[in-house]
Amino acid sequence: MQTMPHPELIAFFVFGFTAAVTPGPSNMLVMTAGAQAGLVRGLWCLLGVVAGMALMMAAAVAGLGGIIATHPILLDALKWLGSAFLLWLAWKVANAPAVRQDDQSEVIGFWKSLAFQWVNPKSWVVSASAAASYGSALPGTVVDRALAISLTFAVAATLACAIWMFGGVALKRWLGKDRNARLFNRSMGALLALSTVAIHL
Repeated sequence: MQTMPHPELIAFFVFGFTAAVTPGPSNMLVMTAGAQAGLVRGLWCLLGVVAGMALMMAAAVAGLGGIIATHPILLDALKWLGSAFLLWLAWKVANAPAVRQDDQSEVIGFWKSLAFQWVNPKSWVVSASAAASYGSALPGTVVDRALAISLTFAVAATLACAIWMFGGVALKRWLGKDRNARLFNRSMGALLALSTVAIHL
């Protein structure tokens, strides 16, 4: 596989990190997973988010991004369907019961968070933008470009999502009180809903 020229690699890494670290539905889930389950169990949510986005980036560069770009109605449909799902998820998060320190109840794991990216409107917008801005400018075959984009983004997104994960882990002890846990869940649900609505502004 041919490697990306150094300036393009840096530029895309900065793009990927910025896109991944800004508030959005996935970061709300990662932070919630860290707060409820701690670093070890919550890490699977982070890895699923990164893997799902990396696969979506590869698919966008391989041609999916072009299809969406030439048919804007598809992106609009994905935005509205995804937003409806995310608003339902925001309601579930806001009304989730308090999770205690020793609670082993299920939190969103690898496969669910991976699949979640494919209904996340922000993920579609970021992937289509990356394919349009960087995909065609890279050397090599379509496979080369898709791998370069997805692997570079995976590294950038892991670092970005880790910030949210550690933020959630830092709150875990504070969430030991039911009142604090309810406040956190409702706040995360509200932020998830707001991040969903912001996509349409």
